[in-house]
Amino acid sequence: MSTQTHAPQQDQSTATPGDPAHDGHSYAVAAPRGRYLAMLSLTALGVVYGDIGTSPLYAMRESFHGPHGIAPTPFHVYGVLSLIFWSLIIVISIKYIGFIMRADNGGEGGIMALTALATPIRPFLPSQKRWLVLLGVFGAALLYGDGVITPAISVLSAVEGLKVATPLFEPFVIPLTLAIIVGLFLIQSRGTASIGRLFGPVMLLWFGTLALLGIVNLLRNPGVLAAVNPIHAARFFAADGLEAFLILGTVFLVVTGGEALYADMGHFGRKPIALAWFSLVLPALLLNYFGQGALLLENPEAAVNPFYLMAPNWALIPMVVLSTSATIIASQALISGAFSITMQAQNLGFLPRLRIVHTSAREFGQIYIPFVNWLLMVACIAVVVGFRTSSNLAAAYGIAVTSTMAITTLIFSVVARDRWKWPRWRVALLVGFFLLVDLAFLGANLVKIPQGGWFPIVTAISIFTIMTTWKRGSRIVNQREQNLEQDLDLMLTTCRTEPPLRARGTAVFMSANPNGAPAALVANLQYNGVIHETVLLVNVQIDNRPHVPKKERLTATPLGQGFIKVTIRYGFMEEPNVPRALARLKLSGHKFDPQSVPYFISRTKAIPSELPGMAHWREQIYSVMQRNATSAADFFRLPPAQVVEIGTAVEM
Repeated sequence: MSTQTHAPQQDQSTATPGDPAHDGHSYAVAAPRGRYLAMLSLTALGVVYGDIGTSPLYAMRESFHGPHGIAPTPFHVYGVLSLIFWSLIIVISIKYIGFIMRADNGGEGGIMALTALATPIRPFLPSQKRWLVLLGVFGAALLYGDGVITPAISVLSAVEGLKVATPLFEPFVIPLTLAIIVGLFLIQSRGTASIGRLFGPVMLLWFGTLALLGIVNLLRNPGVLAAVNPIHAARFFAADGLEAFLILGTVFLVVTGGEALYADMGHFGRKPIALAWFSLVLPALLLNYFGQGALLLENPEAAVNPFYLMAPNWALIPMVVLSTSATIIASQALISGAFSITMQAQNLGFLPRLRIVHTSAREFGQIYIPFVNWLLMVACIAVVVGFRTSSNLAAAYGIAVTSTMAITTLIFSVVARDRWKWPRWRVALLVGFFLLVDLAFLGANLVKIPQGGWFPIVTAISIFTIMTTWKRGSRIVNQREQNLEQDLDLMLTTCRTEPPLRARGTAVFMSANPNGAPAALVANLQYNGVIHETVLLVNVQIDNRPHVPKKERLTATPLGQGFIKVTIRYGFMEEPNVPRALARLKLSGHKFDPQSVPYFISRTKAIPSELPGMAHWREQIYSVMQRNATSAADFFRLPPAQVVEIGTAVEM
């Protein structure tokens, strides 16, 4: 039988209805202040805002020079700038920072955390809102595809600046890009905090440079600031119709970091992220985009690469170096987000156990997952080699993010209605507006599917299949395992009427089913005819909360005959450590020592069969994932020398 029990309990903590800042969790973290807030905000620059902060490298270029680019006439420049301004205000400032980031699940963000907030997720039981869970899982799968494309397009677009300096560098663009990407993934094990402290000052310089370049060019044509008026966007749509609608696909590139911003919220918290956005990131981005617009009004030929042509010739090489550094950092937002989503998906039962390394004692959400890191690296290398230019990658970019943003909006509507108790009219107005914007961007990006947009879709479908296969397979295996178990009440009755031999001391049996006798215990009694004087039946449960307070961590219930049922609860962003939790247990007035007892666990082998449940090919996938998952002993941090494994096999 499986040694890990995923049985999330719906959070019952009390909260004032409609209070988005505190609804849905009972794990409180003091808001950062003063110097610590400033430090977190600076660090967030190096992790959260890398993606959206490097969009000026290619967003305007693709609008006027890419495959779907339009002529850089004054009318078009004003129209595109107006769309860019209002996209940043509506999508990032209002939607994500103003509303979505308030829908935190115990401080954690991201689409999986939002889904768990909207509806209880129980791996071994059908969800109350299955459609909602499937939407959330597909949105998470889409973000993995985005996590592959972001490092590739960001680094490629920066290194391609070398070609602006001199065509002699063109043969070195791909090799240099690959070397930078490999180096980026090699340093991930240092942790988000260390990387953020390293990258934060660089991004501070980057945003300062963006603002400076924008101001210099704006001084030549300050009239371009009139594009803030939304009437220019309206006239653009009225005059150009379909062409204006399709240009939304490139305008969307300016907000592609929005979902990663939300996914990385658990690393820093909402307050530092919001402070960095309004005080530095947003002003710098707007100044730079309007500066590029001023340049295009003066020199339409600059559309070939308006970002680099904003700078004087002597500054071109330093700008390439700084841009490359910034794009390396841009990749960090999606990589960190992929780590967070993976941990959430694993603990909610959608992925097998993976080794997770916590890289910060102060900020719990800062983690590193080696398997995900190396898989993303290989995928990024393949994408760079396959697409070869950032313009080709721009065609693949956007589909995944726009789809995820629309899914996030739908799930947010459930949270607003069911958790915050908003009236239906308020939900309909706000969500309807956000969804209208999301679907407009999505529709404009659909034309990219033949030119590369298929890649993130295929990637998402593959990952979605893996996640749902593991979820479904785990449920089937759990049901089959229970057939191997003996009813716990029956075993207790047997021990009372026909007492077995009792060995001295205490033994721990990991129990997946709190109402059944573990297969390891049944086998030990059947073949050895003996059980320990004290038997702890330990059941680990993963709650729908990201964190469980220590006072709720462990409960013990004596069952008689020397049996004690122990329940240990963890949040979906916590890493189980059974010995540490058991150290708080007291037996017969003395403190229990988890370092001096044997731990009995069952290792289950799932065998694909013709039994009803899943398609045979999905059973094969599940079997492979199960064989390669981290062992239960390692996952629960059990002392290796004290673990006794008893193997069982079940047909799926």
